[in-house]
Amino acid sequence: MLEHYEAVIGLEVHAELATRSKIFCACPTSFGASPNTFCCPICMGFPGTLPVLNRTALLLGVKAGLVTGCEISREVRFHRKHYTYPDLPKSYQITQYDCPLCTGGSLTFSLPTGERTVEITRIHLEEDAGKLLHTKEHGTLVDHNRCGIPLIEVVTQPTIHSSEEAVAFLKALRLRLIYAGVSDCKMQEGSLRCDVNLSVRKKGETSLGVRTEMKNLGSFSAVAKAIDSEFRRQVQVLENGGEIYRETRRVDETTGESFLLRRKETEADYRFLPEPDLPPFVLEEEWLSSVAEELPELPESRGERYQKQYGLSEEEARLLTASPALSDFFQSCAEETPYVKLLAGLLLGEISRRLPADPSAKDFPKSSAPFSKTVTLWGEGKLNSTAAKKLALLVWQGEQDPVAVMERLNLGQISDPTVIRTWILSVLEEDPSFLDSYRKGKTNVVKAIAGAVMARSQGKADPVWVNRLLAEVLSAR
Repeated sequence: MLEHYEAVIGLEVHAELATRSKIFCACPTSFGASPNTFCCPICMGFPGTLPVLNRTALLLGVKAGLVTGCEISREVRFHRKHYTYPDLPKSYQITQYDCPLCTGGSLTFSLPTGERTVEITRIHLEEDAGKLLHTKEHGTLVDHNRCGIPLIEVVTQPTIHSSEEAVAFLKALRLRLIYAGVSDCKMQEGSLRCDVNLSVRKKGETSLGVRTEMKNLGSFSAVAKAIDSEFRRQVQVLENGGEIYRETRRVDETTGESFLLRRKETEADYRFLPEPDLPPFVLEEEWLSSVAEELPELPESRGERYQKQYGLSEEEARLLTASPALSDFFQSCAEETPYVKLLAGLLLGEISRRLPADPSAKDFPKSSAPFSKTVTLWGEGKLNSTAAKKLALLVWQGEQDPVAVMERLNLGQISDPTVIRTWILSVLEEDPSFLDSYRKGKTNVVKAIAGAVMARSQGKADPVWVNRLLAEVLSAR
């Protein structure tokens, strides 16, 4: 039954902007404060108060548009969107209506089937509402700390057709916003939330069906589950002769099942009107040019450069650019050691296993020099791979002098030909069967001899020198 239908999906993504104060007042935006402590008469909408636009919020909104290829409006206007809800003390939200800050962008991302591009209709600025806390003991409580926190809303065209595409788009968007410093996009803290608009139609049809909206999804898995579940529900309703209604649905993020929350408002219900307390703002070309020049190198560009400049694989480059903090640390180290392939392997192996899922700069050493020096010691043959990994972890934990640590713990690799030759000769003398097997043409015994030499050296012999000298000794016998 599902094979005959396709989903048509549009996303509305809300990202909290990385400002220290709210969008129209001076209240802080820090996460985790006691309920209703970061509020003031302005963000609570008291009579007689006036909003003042946060300049940084405007700047970050422009950056979001630039990194998604949008056209930036030269005139910024705000509107009031009216609706009554317990977490909206003013009974209206200051947002943008018919003159959004950014329009007409797109985002290209990778799927197993190839590259995919999703068009972005608009990105606009607005203020967040509060948060409702539903408890068994006290009923529904309201925390107004989030009221007035600056948001961007990224609205896509309805051209997404699966949960896989939706999640891939969200991950690509999230990464760009983090790189550009627009938002920290911490979904566990509500900094990035997604509304899913979904309708279904028979494959081959071009008209759009009636859509439902699932609001405030706070994780990639919740988005995927909600899409798959709602797709199945709508198809089942239509196949049973039912009708889909335009409505807002609440989603159980554990199962993805949705339940009717309310019938969807129409545009007329919101009674949009120009915000009378905020004048239009005109963006000058010179200022916009300066903002564009300040944008950092984005992950896709970094990944391509890493492949060309350092000879990394596409997968290595993708993993190294999956976190701005990891990418920045790698870049700093790569400028300090010529052994970049070893560096990449160490960071993506031993180190990545010890990093949180979403690392930040505080999860990395303040100085990259000790770590890059460790990589250089390894590349120069003064450490074998086991010792290099051990030393790298010690440096990661705070050791500042890798050479001193290497000497103190006797981790250094031995490359002295005289010492290694002595070990080879002693192994052959203690077990004559090695030499007998080699003379009979059993060349695979060479690996066994090399292993015995490495064991004799307690793993400290340079394997390159072991193999080179072993070939010389055997050829002479």
